[in-house]
Amino acid sequence: MIAGSFPTDIGFYAIGFAATFLMGLGKGAFGGGLAILGIPILALVMGPIEAAIVTALLVAFMDFFALGSFPRAAWSKPDLAWILPGLGVGLLAGFLTFEWVDRRIVALVIAVITLAYTAHYFLARGAKPADLPVSPGLALAASSLAGFTTYVAHAGGPPLAFYLLRRGLTKTAYAATTVAVFTVGNLVKLPGYVYSGLGEPGIFMKALALSPMVPVGVLVGRRLHDALPRERLFTLCYVLVGLAGLKLLWDALRALVFA
Repeated sequence: MIAGSFPTDIGFYAIGFAATFLMGLGKGAFGGGLAILGIPILALVMGPIEAAIVTALLVAFMDFFALGSFPRAAWSKPDLAWILPGLGVGLLAGFLTFEWVDRRIVALVIAVITLAYTAHYFLARGAKPADLPVSPGLALAASSLAGFTTYVAHAGGPPLAFYLLRRGLTKTAYAATTVAVFTVGNLVKLPGYVYSGLGEPGIFMKALALSPMVPVGVLVGRRLHDALPRERLFTLCYVLVGLAGLKLLWDALRALVFA
């Protein structure tokens, strides 16, 4: 591929469009949760660091569509008051890790986080959400972890869900609050990812090539918000995430051992 040109590989579009659609679907239907698909699946057709940057660009674009799909009145503002400061701390830690740590180690961290959250999803299935009051300490801790993992692996959904699901919010309030949190987070981390990708203009062309699928996924997800069974969709997607995460782990370990 010529630097700065669109990809020509059919496999890139088949895998890339599928991943982008599913990420958009999760964003439109539930406020997020499927961005974790981005790196391990896109890493099947590009390097894991490239996949992280492309995913960051795509999910930031998704937020423009998702934010307008949920009214501000549905946001849980008492939770946002504590979540956003913690998110900022975690994003800073994630940026420093992404930029200063050996990229092979970063790829390994991404793989481990992906597999850990996949395992957590299956182990935690069936747990009943509580109906607890706002907890500043827990909100700050969960959002700090969400900020770090969303920067490094686009996997901020599970830590945030751990806190918000305990609050007993309605499905719409949960989705709207999640969208608000990650709209802020994705915009804040976007300059860092753009900086990381400046040396390879082909990365931005890959993101641009996949961008037409963004509004399709988000709008379909929003239409299915009330009818889509979250548990069934997420179970299938996390199976895919787990398989892709295993490959990512193998590739990262091989790069470290045989470098």
